[in-house]
Amino acid sequence: MKILVINNMLEQKHLDQIKSVADSLGHEVFFYTAEAEIPQSNFDADIIYGFAPSIVKTSKNLKWLCVPWAGVDSLMVPGYFANEDCLLTNAAGAYGVSIAEHMIAVSLVMMRRLDEFMAETRAGQWKLPRPQKSLKDCRITVLGTGDIGSTFAKRAKAFEPASIVGVCRSGKSSQPIYDKVLPVSQLDTVLPETDLLAMSLPATEETRGILSRGRLELLPEGAYIVNVGRGSAIDEDALADALDSGRLAGAALDVFQTEPLPEGNRLWKTKNLLITPHVAGNMTLPYTKDKNVNMFLEDLENFTKGAQLHYLVDKKLGY
Repeated sequence: MKILVINNMLEQKHLDQIKSVADSLGHEVFFYTAEAEIPQSNFDADIIYGFAPSIVKTSKNLKWLCVPWAGVDSLMVPGYFANEDCLLTNAAGAYGVSIAEHMIAVSLVMMRRLDEFMAETRAGQWKLPRPQKSLKDCRITVLGTGDIGSTFAKRAKAFEPASIVGVCRSGKSSQPIYDKVLPVSQLDTVLPETDLLAMSLPATEETRGILSRGRLELLPEGAYIVNVGRGSAIDEDALADALDSGRLAGAALDVFQTEPLPEGNRLWKTKNLLITPHVAGNMTLPYTKDKNVNMFLEDLENFTKGAQLHYLVDKKLGY
């Protein structure tokens, strides 16, 4: 079978690793750093590790698309795949470490007011201490208890929070780190007891607008929000209102309804809002790249043997 690998973040050791495994399984592999490099002669590929919309949308020969990221909502449009039977896998499970560290980092920046101190010292100002908050004794709610949310919860546990409550679609989790896990239908009951709301939801019809204006108002005064899932989960205008009024103490958003965040959008000037340009994940850490490639190669062996793929996306659920 013919495999196309399209990725400009992989190192030579990863390319060598992929070629070695592909050769051992009897596959032919071609490497590209961008879709534009792919010649028409390779549009008949059987497997793609990376992303090439021009092939996905036109080739009925494509049997398996392995995308090196977690969120696949943009691919869930009916008719997107020329071959509707094409298998889709993602890299959910590769980004937990990177994104969890980001979540811890921005939580501490907000609660310890480090952004204020850094802005002041860069301006040559030495100001007096001011009240801060801590993850210790903090009531944390993790909305989305998959790999990212649970990896964050494991790390947050070391800070001795008062509680860590998980909220997910099923209301169940195999992870013992949560004090309790609730179904989304009970989200409204836990929000009033939440000091830090950590969101890592995929984009689905069920999660769209889940943090509405009404639910934002359920959070106690002085609460914080971190969102690394999808921007569609939050009513951005309502969040901006809550931050500008001072009712919420802070929010850290890595994802937005429109990306890049448009020039002139009110969020750029919203009070106590920490903005990062969708950089919590990505293949920027050595660990993430190693894990990502290993996951693809694990499923390449499964695919070759006709076995079930471990990282298969349910196209009906969208994750």
